[in-house]
Amino acid sequence: MTSVQTYARVAGILFLLTFVAGSFGEFYVPTTLIVSGDPTATFNNIATQEWLFRLGFAGYLLEGLCDAALALVLYVLLKPVHRNLALLAAFFGLISTAQFAVCEMFFFSGPMLLKNPVFLQTFSRDQLNALIYLFVRVYAYGAGLLMVFYGSASLIRGYLIYRSGYLPRFLGVLLGIAGVGFILKNFTLVLAPTYSSDFLLLSAPISVLVLTLWLLVKGVDVQKWEARVIAMRAIDQPSLT
Repeated sequence: MTSVQTYARVAGILFLLTFVAGSFGEFYVPTTLIVSGDPTATFNNIATQEWLFRLGFAGYLLEGLCDAALALVLYVLLKPVHRNLALLAAFFGLISTAQFAVCEMFFFSGPMLLKNPVFLQTFSRDQLNALIYLFVRVYAYGAGLLMVFYGSASLIRGYLIYRSGYLPRFLGVLLGIAGVGFILKNFTLVLAPTYSSDFLLLSAPISVLVLTLWLLVKGVDVQKWEARVIAMRAIDQPSLT
């Protein structure tokens, strides 16, 4: 059987890849190309920097693949603490990845509109600019409106890490705070947009980086993880006496 330490190292590598690819595809590229309140400038940026646009989407694809794999790896690492909660976190993580994929499809629709002669003949330049801008705004709002799934997965995983005994508690606290931040950002965006702030998300990159470094350098306490596994099996197996 694969060593649990190997799973920990794989999780660290996947977290690192998601952080780098996500920072590029979700933040750098959109903030470089999208000009808030200016459809024409956004249209021109996408038209003149299509390679950067496509590279950003490729970065998201890598991030999405890693996030899907992380759902399994983190389930394996955390199920000795509480199997059902670890499985629930995996479900929330997969839902988050899937819904963000839908949002990315809106973002990627720009080049299709730019190069398709049907759209060029049907819409005026200003209308096409506005349509592309609408798509990128749907992408941005869609990503924000469904943060609750990612935040819930992070919160549950933070709780499991805190209770595990084979990973330090401060990692669970950091991840839990990040999860609460995502959830609050989501609900403030829906219920009170005026008070919704990206400040709520500041703990997320910190928690991911610290957790990544710990998994890559330290991993888990194997003896304590194995003790958790033995205890879990003892609960699963009915007593013969």
